[in-house]
Amino acid sequence: MGLFSKDIKTMDDLFVHTLQDIYYAEKRIVKALPKMIDKASDPTLKQAFQMHLTETQGHVTRVEEVFRMHGVEAKTTTCPAIDGIIDEAEDIASEVDDPEVLDAALAAAAQAVEHYEMTRYGTLVAWAKRLGRADCARVLERNLAEEKAADQKLTSIAEAKLNIRAAE
Repeated sequence: MGLFSKDIKTMDDLFVHTLQDIYYAEKRIVKALPKMIDKASDPTLKQAFQMHLTETQGHVTRVEEVFRMHGVEAKTTTCPAIDGIIDEAEDIASEVDDPEVLDAALAAAAQAVEHYEMTRYGTLVAWAKRLGRADCARVLERNLAEEKAADQKLTSIAEAKLNIRAAE
């Protein structure tokens, strides 16, 4: 089902479709993060990725909870956006030999993922509230808060050392 498919007729349909999109994205990220952890050389970056892997596994569980709360089956719909962001990150990572430059590239790639997730969760929270599902919104707000915190942490790490080392 494409984003502008005939199957999406109501705001509720759009909410469920977008929930399926973020569910796919979170599952894809769970598979991608271990590769990023392996490629990172900076211990602080590795630790941030490891912590976010654990959080992302929790995001998957919370999205499944929202599906249950909303009374629909938990299933994914392919998300070309997250596929593109992750594929681009993997391409860049495979082309960089300098470990300091690679760490800066990995942090930037992870932030692109975080920004995508923040847009999706922000939208889902707003739509859940509009649909009278404050219960679903509260669960999704937890994921949104963790995505924002991960983005801020990556910014701090990149600005404090990764970008400086990569530029030397």
